[in-house]
Amino acid sequence: MDEIVLTMPRNRRFFDVAHLVVGGLAIRLNLTVDNLADLQLALAGLLPREDTDGDVTVVLRLDGDAIDGRIGPFAPGPLRRELERDGGDGYGTHHVLETVFDSYRLDEEDGSAWVAFRMAITPTPRSG
Repeated sequence: MDEIVLTMPRNRRFFDVAHLVVGGLAIRLNLTVDNLADLQLALAGLLPREDTDGDVTVVLRLDGDAIDGRIGPFAPGPLRRELERDGGDGYGTHHVLETVFDSYRLDEEDGSAWVAFRMAITPTPRSG
């Protein structure tokens, strides 16, 4: 099982690195533009969270026809409240994650929260 672990400072100027890694993974796996856009959207929604200090880690693992991932750590309270919200404006973190992933959950460990997800991937048909 292939796995990519990217740990970076929780600073916006480093977030482009995560987007480049996901783009490179998409090319390597021959993913559809939709799969790539979904991963990029989830990163854009989670990485800028400023509710905790320290580094942020993105873990992506290829598992057959799916990508399993984890992003964190985050402060558990604010993120849990956002993810449990079933109303609101309809376009918050909960809505984004529910739209782009087949499944996701909030894992809490050692006082921190991690968003774990699974996303089915669809390789782009190769011509030739």
